[in-house]
Amino acid sequence: MCCVQQKIVIKVQMPCEKCRSKAMKIAVTKDGVTKVEIQGKGKDELVVIGNEVDSVKLAQSLRKKLHCYAEILSVEEEKEKKDEKKDEFIIPYTCYPNHMIPQVVYDDPNPSFCSIM
Repeated sequence: MCCVQQKIVIKVQMPCEKCRSKAMKIAVTKDGVTKVEIQGKGKDELVVIGNEVDSVKLAQSLRKKLHCYAEILSVEEEKEKKDEKKDEFIIPYTCYPNHMIPQVVYDDPNPSFCSIM
């Protein structure tokens, strides 16, 4: 992605499950939103992750459509989680060269040309 993702935390009064569902639907409809979660002790914090999301307009639309109090708690850059691999000792595979198998040639010192004995 070309843009840095932001993490926006908005405290919204959501007393029931229906209000939480409606708040998530409102947040998802905004441009640039990639992920929406509800967190906090009382499940009153809406966490929105996305690119170039306007946090002020998001809070205003939550206030207008939910008819409740919405406060922006934080806006910060989302740090990408990198998979940290531990340095493990890996035994390298040793490759042995292929050896040519010699062909066995039988050489009779006294050749007899008689095929019938």
